[in-house]
Amino acid sequence: MSKKSCNFAGYLIIMKFLYWLIGLAGALGHRKAKLLYRGQKGALKALSEAMQTARLKDSNPIWIHVASVGEFEQARPIIERLREAKPDQRIILTFFSPSGYELRKNYDKVDFVGYLPCPTRSNAKKMMSIIKPSMALFVKYEFWPAYLRRLKKNKIPTYSISAIFRPGQRFFKPWGKGQLALLKCFKHIYVQDEVSRDLLLKHGLKDVTIAGDTRFDRVSQIAAQAKTLPIVAHFVEPRSNEDGMPINYRVIIAGSTWPADELFLTRYLQEHDDVLLVMAPHEIHEGHLHRIMHIFKGRYVRFTEANSDNIKHVRLLVIDTIGMLSSIYRYGQVAYIGGGFGAGIHNTLEAAVYGMPVLFGPNHTHFREALGLLKSGGAFTFRNYDEFAAQMDKALAEYEQLGKLAGDFVKTGTGATKLICSELFNI
Repeated sequence: MSKKSCNFAGYLIIMKFLYWLIGLAGALGHRKAKLLYRGQKGALKALSEAMQTARLKDSNPIWIHVASVGEFEQARPIIERLREAKPDQRIILTFFSPSGYELRKNYDKVDFVGYLPCPTRSNAKKMMSIIKPSMALFVKYEFWPAYLRRLKKNKIPTYSISAIFRPGQRFFKPWGKGQLALLKCFKHIYVQDEVSRDLLLKHGLKDVTIAGDTRFDRVSQIAAQAKTLPIVAHFVEPRSNEDGMPINYRVIIAGSTWPADELFLTRYLQEHDDVLLVMAPHEIHEGHLHRIMHIFKGRYVRFTEANSDNIKHVRLLVIDTIGMLSSIYRYGQVAYIGGGFGAGIHNTLEAAVYGMPVLFGPNHTHFREALGLLKSGGAFTFRNYDEFAAQMDKALAEYEQLGKLAGDFVKTGTGATKLICSELFNI
């Protein structure tokens, strides 16, 4: 047996072991593990039943696979452009993550939404025999050996979109030749930047194009379709003091915040009487909302309880629902993006697209768009409260000039969807 075959066999054993562990974790009460195990276990049956419907039977659909919500947002502008241009084209969408599937399982721009069956060789073979795709698209970091090898064996053109590569990845390690060979299963790889392209070219992969990141197109689309939110609009309206004199409040929108972020924001709000804060916590369960109430000493209103009377007596509006943040940014002057003191920052482009400066913590170095915003001058980072306060003061004082830099950065990053769709679908 060749070294490459041994590596692949080892991978399959690991996959089966991980699948067993996921099932065990689910049985012990881990919610996401239970959802993933059940979803993967029933995935082939769900696909088989879907392919027998009149809509999908004998259709040779395009198969698009994403990991979770973020990758779905990268695939979405391509899906919707394809659906608009070719309404009869059938599309199958699969998720690996339960979070992504649960949130988008009713997405109506595709013909089927499901889980990716556990990535073993037998499942890959069965899935291809069931759906018989005409094309496959994998988004960003999705490189499942069993599926990529089966697609290549079945001579199904397969593409990677919005991909990004770094020198430290396993593909480019001395022991990573088998992993690097896996990338040759793609007919073409559409990467986000020059670093990714040059790495692939250096290691012998020629079918590579710098297309950019489709998220830029997606956030531009979202901004164009932003919802009007009367409560938020009312909250940020000019106010008057007890003497009837106008107060020129400045407005911060804080998105996807965690406890570490909220400590910075609390202190800043206490030290600046002329600031209003709209805060959308990453987690909105009662425990987290109670903690926010404690650190802000109860001086805030929840969005679900806000009205024209109580909203004018506080300087903090807490968004306790999901799905609104991308429309809320439009009401602010400066954006604070949470997660920079944890696993990593959340979506910076959703805010920057509105032409507003963006602030975030130190854990941002793996996010290409954050580095680009910093380089453009439209974003700031910080490591402690003193740095945060200084950067926020500057951002609020010069929000129009700095915001233009952020907005221009997003504008220059658009176009990936058009390029990919033109080459793959001739649309």
